[in-house]
Amino acid sequence: MFSKLEEVAKRFDEIETRLADPDVFQDQANYVKLTKERSSMVEIVETYREYQSLAQQIEGNEELVYDEDRDVADMAKEELEELRPRLEELSEKLMILLLPADPYDDKNIILEIRAGTGGEEAALFAAELYRMYSRYAEQMNWKLEIMDANETGRGGFKEIILNISGDKVYSRLKFESGVHRVQRVPETEAQGRIHTSAVTVAVLPEPEDVDVQINENDLKVDVYRSSGPGGQSVNTTDSAVRITHLPTGLVVAIQDEKSQHKNKAKALKILTARLLEREIAEQQAAISAERKSMVGSGDRSERIRTYNYPQNRVTDHRIGLTIYHLDQILTGNLDEVIEPLIAHMQAEALKNSGVQDAKTS
Repeated sequence: MFSKLEEVAKRFDEIETRLADPDVFQDQANYVKLTKERSSMVEIVETYREYQSLAQQIEGNEELVYDEDRDVADMAKEELEELRPRLEELSEKLMILLLPADPYDDKNIILEIRAGTGGEEAALFAAELYRMYSRYAEQMNWKLEIMDANETGRGGFKEIILNISGDKVYSRLKFESGVHRVQRVPETEAQGRIHTSAVTVAVLPEPEDVDVQINENDLKVDVYRSSGPGGQSVNTTDSAVRITHLPTGLVVAIQDEKSQHKNKAKALKILTARLLEREIAEQQAAISAERKSMVGSGDRSERIRTYNYPQNRVTDHRIGLTIYHLDQILTGNLDEVIEPLIAHMQAEALKNSGVQDAKTS
């Protein structure tokens, strides 16, 4: 582990030197590339240097334990009791930081929320999830844009598609993909019976041009008039766009904007994200069963979470996490669920990596 850390620290120092060179600054493409590489290394280098400093303190205190002055020796022992656990924490953190990074973690996302089993009740819960993710995005200082929405007459959504951009959005929300189940008494339920409904969430990393290449000849583009709830026409021009990717059969239809060109641009962005998701799914399918067991497969067909309103309870079935303040989760306090998921994934990744075994190498 430490030989790898030395390599990273050495490379970090090299980049620092190069970034201070005026000639490098003149080459903006190279400058941006080096700046991005440096940014990805800052945390691990700072943690490693803190570890080295702490290790030196411990080494010095271990010598002072045998000092003839008993006050000095006792003080050294007390400090060691505080420093050693902190050193172990830093060691664990370094092992996690050395794990291979998800190449999509820094990306923005396309977030798709669709009502499933449960009719209008599912559509109303889809709206609840939309508000939950919106509030979380606001807390994280992310930018959220509604790309398309299919509303029901009672304030729900049959489907809503969002574009969320900001710092490491995919890394925080990638485990939200799956079936979200809600258990509550619908407003229309006269006898007070609890109903179970489901909403499907898909988190797609927003691709860059280099991630997915689309051949224009593989696309079939249809235009038609937008329609609102109940099917009534809400536009007198053919502004709605439907794009079919012929090789895969994927279809994206957008009617949110009054401009045909804007709808087409949005549809292409969503289509590209879905194609990238297919590529990621194919890659994951080739991964060993051990690694796939980390936090489930992330497949949208998998039930991942239950929101029980009568008990004010949220349960994440993948890691057996239960929290008894659903009301706070729905107001955007999602870190209470996200942090344990990330910690679980990292622990499982460590088990399946060689980093832990090579800790002292």
